[in-house]
Amino acid sequence: MRLPFSRFERELLTEINVAPAQLHPNGWAFVKAFGVLCGFFWCTPSVDIFLHFFEVKKQGKSLWVSLSNIPERVLLSLFQQSFNGWKGKFFKVCCSDYDPSALDEFPLYWVKEVKIVKPKSLDELPSNDREACQLLTSVGGFETATLINLEFNAEALAKYISTLLTSDFCFCWILA
Repeated sequence: MRLPFSRFERELLTEINVAPAQLHPNGWAFVKAFGVLCGFFWCTPSVDIFLHFFEVKKQGKSLWVSLSNIPERVLLSLFQQSFNGWKGKFFKVCCSDYDPSALDEFPLYWVKEVKIVKPKSLDELPSNDREACQLLTSVGGFETATLINLEFNAEALAKYISTLLTSDFCFCWILA
């Protein structure tokens, strides 16, 4: 996690009503990779678009929260199949003197009332979000770890994404 959180990250945490440390590491990887992907395609990441591709899951009485792909809308692969020992590792979060507002707009305390948000269908989305979902659906199947690793290397990111795109898609996308 990087602080300060982006507007999208703050809005997502608020929408599902969880503290940052309450979200499973794969969930954070999905959030981060989704932001990288949206940035590449010049579409603003939004909670509605994200919740078209991912669903919130809570296991029984556990306070941990997971995010998973909607089976018929797989956009990103799992970051890692198994995280061992992560539940026992906690960290302290505090603001620096340089940005005292870095932790505004989301809870640092764990909540019991996680909001299980129903995945969004295309019909429920505004037209600009619908178009972004259709674009992302047409190119889906990205490796989450690769997107995160290439976040600050625009040339390598473009090369990776272009290897997954069809020439028809590239032509249509350039014309749009």
